[in-house]
Amino acid sequence: MFLNLCYALALWWLFPWLLWRALRTGRYRRWFSARLLGPRGRFHQDRDSSTVRVWFHGVSVGEVHLLIPLVQAFRQRFPSSQIVVSASTDSGLEEACQKFPGSTALPWPYDFTWAVEHALDLMQPHLVVLAESELWPNFLEAARRRQIPVCVVNGRISPRTARRWKLCPKLVYRLLLQPVTHFAVQTEVDAQCLRQLGVPLDKVSVTGSVKYDGALQVSPEKTRELAQWLGVPWPKPDSSAGEDVRSPEGPPILWLAGSTHPPEEDIVLRVFAHLRRRYPRLHLLLVPRHPDRFETVAQLVASTGWTWVRRSRHPQPLSSLPAIVLWDTVGELQAAWGLADVGFVGGSLDGHRGGQSMIEPAAQGVPCIFGPHIWNFREPARQLVERGAAILILQAADLAPYLEQLLQNPPYRRRMGQIAREFVRSQQGAVQRTLQVLESALATRSPHP
Repeated sequence: MFLNLCYALALWWLFPWLLWRALRTGRYRRWFSARLLGPRGRFHQDRDSSTVRVWFHGVSVGEVHLLIPLVQAFRQRFPSSQIVVSASTDSGLEEACQKFPGSTALPWPYDFTWAVEHALDLMQPHLVVLAESELWPNFLEAARRRQIPVCVVNGRISPRTARRWKLCPKLVYRLLLQPVTHFAVQTEVDAQCLRQLGVPLDKVSVTGSVKYDGALQVSPEKTRELAQWLGVPWPKPDSSAGEDVRSPEGPPILWLAGSTHPPEEDIVLRVFAHLRRRYPRLHLLLVPRHPDRFETVAQLVASTGWTWVRRSRHPQPLSSLPAIVLWDTVGELQAAWGLADVGFVGGSLDGHRGGQSMIEPAAQGVPCIFGPHIWNFREPARQLVERGAAILILQAADLAPYLEQLLQNPPYRRRMGQIAREFVRSQQGAVQRTLQVLESALATRSPHP
């Protein structure tokens, strides 16, 4: 009850801001009652004792995508299993509905006791699988009382989270860590952090990142469809050492800036304006991270004076390729990376987000640049940079010169892309290791959750 009171007070305090955000962006309005009170309706359950019911959860689009290869592997291992997929954000839930058509997709309930208990009573899962991090005390306690095993997969702990947890380690352990059955984490650093907080050795496994396995599952048909929409050749033509990259003649050079956050769009647009005058074949594919910012970024792009289009407003193939394409759709970024000659990974210059994934562009052989704030992906970023497959810059002012270095040397950027792709292939296997963890957790389940 104390946590419920804290949540209610927080909602009351934040209500004016939440209302303003809801009116301005449409967020928080959809599925509000299902989140606050728990999902309604009837959930079909096969009462056969051999049927396994599993609830997979991802916070947003990125986490939903990483669940795809894991759910596929789980279904192969348990063909008659019933799968529920949930997400915390509206865009994540919409993506779950598209990516898991044979499963039930539901909004993740707010962490009020009545909401989480209603959700668990409705679905009665034999196992709950949380992607990366979504630990809520009331939900974990409700699952513990029902003897439902809870596993965290592809787990990672950012330095900021680790510092916060270590301020009250006993409370964090009791509320958030002790109720979890098993942690399948990405790196030994993540595992060591959990052990320092009191998690027993046998409850932590280093399985690697599931994103490596999922990064190679992009559909070439989807990339070909996007290439036809843009009117660019695909597969990408090989660049030669004698190519004059400043000549207006030749195939377009596509720079994809993916999963950007403010103020990165402004930085990227200024760098593009600077380089476009020297490299007339350069075109920018700009993909903001959050859908509720599409309109704001559209106004920013329109103010530049360059020719541009919005992906969502032009479903038919383009008659000519504009200087800038604002990619304001959800779920197409992974396929779009296959079109890029060079890339920039967002969330890495603002100092607040900790970076977005550079694994997807690496899997498709795209040489990428990212900023110093990449703690969410510190290990893949480190390994890519050490292998010469990516470039880490220390400040926004470094973006233009390093990008120009890639533009001027096509063989160099092609070699970087080959190294990046080989690295991703060498990291495969996290899905199978994670699946072993889930099977072990299922073996401990109660027959009547």
